[in-house]
Amino acid sequence: ATTAFLGAGNYAGRVLIPAFKAAGAQLRTVVSNGGVSAVHFGNKYGLTDASTDSVEAINNPAIDTVVIATRHNAHARQVLSALRADKHVFCEKPLCLTLDELHEIESESRARPQQLLMVGFNRRFAPLTCKARSLLDAIAEPKAFIATVNAGEIPATHWTQDLDVGGGRIIGEACHFIDLLRYLARSPIKGVHAFSLGSNQSRSVNHDKATINLEFEDGSTGTVHYLANGHQSFPKERIEV
Repeated sequence: ATTAFLGAGNYAGRVLIPAFKAAGAQLRTVVSNGGVSAVHFGNKYGLTDASTDSVEAINNPAIDTVVIATRHNAHARQVLSALRADKHVFCEKPLCLTLDELHEIESESRARPQQLLMVGFNRRFAPLTCKARSLLDAIAEPKAFIATVNAGEIPATHWTQDLDVGGGRIIGEACHFIDLLRYLARSPIKGVHAFSLGSNQSRSVNHDKATINLEFEDGSTGTVHYLANGHQSFPKERIEV
C-alpha cells in the first residue's frame, strides 16, 4: 500500500508511521498544518513527501491508502473525502463526533465495499485481550465485564476537552473500552446508560469522569468506569470478567 498520513503529531510520529513501515507499507506523504513536524517525521522514516496540503494528498493518484491522525473534528470530513477519492482509510479514533457524520460515513463506506475503512481501536489486539477472548469463546452463557480506566487529568483548556474540536474524552478515548467490551462479548450492544460525575465546585470539568453501562444482545452486561481523577498509583487500565 502506498500511504499518506494526515497529521504528524506525537501518536502519528511515534506509533502509526513506525507501525505502517514495519508492516511493509510504502510511505509516500506526511501532512501537517505547519509542515515542520511533517518534515521531521518524513526525514526520520524516509517518506517521499512532506506537505501542508491534505486535499492534494488525498487526491494524489499515486496514493491508495490514507491514514487520518488529525484533530477529531477533522476526521469525518477527511474520511469522506478519502473514500470518495477511492482510497482505503485508516482513521484514528474517534471516527467522527456526531451521529449525522457517522450515518454519512456508514452510507459512503457501504456503497464502496471494495475499499477498506478501519478505526484505530487497538485494545482488542493486545496479547492478553486475545487470550481472554479465546478463553471466553468456550463459554456460551452471558458474561459481566467491568473496565476501570484511570485516565489521568487533562487540563480543561486542552483541545481534547473542547466538545467542538476534540469531542470530549468520552467520545475521544473512552470509545476504546466500549469497543473492547464489544469485542470480548462477541455480541451487539442493544442498550446504553451513561452518566458523568455530578457537578462540584472543586472540579472545572466533570464530563471526563463517567460510568457507561452496556447491555448486549446475548444477555451480557458491561460497565466502563472512565475516570480522570484517580490516584497515579492505581493501574491505568483494568478489565474484569
